[in-house]
Amino acid sequence: MITESLKSLYNRDLNKLKAEIESYQNETAIWKTDKNISNSAGNLCLHLVGNLNNYIGAELGKTGYMRNRELEFSLKDIPQAELIEKVTATAVTVDKVLSQLTPEDLEKDYPLVVFGDTMTTGYFLIHLITHLDYHLGQINYHRRLLDI
Repeated sequence: MITESLKSLYNRDLNKLKAEIESYQNETAIWKTDKNISNSAGNLCLHLVGNLNNYIGAELGKTGYMRNRELEFSLKDIPQAELIEKVTATAVTVDKVLSQLTPEDLEKDYPLVVFGDTMTTGYFLIHLITHLDYHLGQINYHRRLLDI
């Protein structure tokens, strides 16, 4: 039951991320920063894709994904269409991996110690969706403030 709920929430929110990136009227605005807005929507999008492909894809799904977190925040001017493709591919990976998890898997310790302490896989998957939503909200505000 919880796995289906997680799949539904990740699918919903990755589709919202895709919709936010698609909603930029001015493609160059995706990469804007201004005053106290230090991360562009493009970099936040790359960060979310990297985060989920690393923690869900590579760690739980053994996809072989290799994360370069520094590039998530330093790359610039990736085309809007390419960002959308990355989000779409991430959604497929997340859905596939979550589909393979059993309720027992969710109760096991997550394979990495991420915040200095062990946690269950289920707990960490809930954390990752809240992380996605936090940055999704930032992207929404970024678009409404800087897509001019």
